[in-house]
Amino acid sequence: MTDMTGKVVLVTGGSTGIGFATAIRFVQAGAKVAIASSNATKGEAALFQLREISADAIYVQADISQAEQVENLIKTVIDTFGQLNFAVNNAGIELMSPTHETGEEDWDRVIDINLKGIWLSMKYEVPQMLQNGGGAIVNISSTAGDKAFAGMSAYVSSKHGVNGISQVAALEYSEHGVRVNVVSPGPIATPMMDRVKSYVPNVDEMFAESTALKRVGQPEEIANAVFWLCSDEASYVTGAIVPVDGGMLAN
Repeated sequence: MTDMTGKVVLVTGGSTGIGFATAIRFVQAGAKVAIASSNATKGEAALFQLREISADAIYVQADISQAEQVENLIKTVIDTFGQLNFAVNNAGIELMSPTHETGEEDWDRVIDINLKGIWLSMKYEVPQMLQNGGGAIVNISSTAGDKAFAGMSAYVSSKHGVNGISQVAALEYSEHGVRVNVVSPGPIATPMMDRVKSYVPNVDEMFAESTALKRVGQPEEIANAVFWLCSDEASYVTGAIVPVDGGMLAN
């Protein structure tokens, strides 16, 4: 296991699913971890579990679509740990709705969290990494950033945007030692998948069949890819969009 002792990582959307699995992966490797979530109950519960492994973990309540809250989030991380080495921008929401039936407020909320939230996060994360002389950012996208899914126009649009802004940032900061990459999960057993089931009851079976491996993935499998991209083992990787999807895009 790569030793991350002394390193500091921020995980947005870190209270459940992929974000929580990622936080656990870094804590187990010795990193100091900050998790952010807009849901205080889930955030505190996740923090309790993280602190059973390490005392070097904090939770910050933040809506990453709000600039002041993101700025405060990064300030809290720096005030607590003194630096920021890695950022995993994972917070996101889904919306199941045909294009013509999607409400403007719903559209704006998805774009604000999934895309604007990535931009705001990097806006405040990057300056701290530049002060450190480098760092690594992993933005969590989706296979929906590479292909279309009917009934998910806002979500698909937001994830295509995540891929684009991530590659722009990779070009902008590479010579300053900041690597920016994307992980695009396929169907993963998370609370988001559970919510989608309320719209499409057999969606997990349908998604599993769409993959080459014929199964739904686990959050830990995404966390492993994120961890690698942050590690020195991925020192020559930036601007990459890495599908961790059981072969869905290839199938």
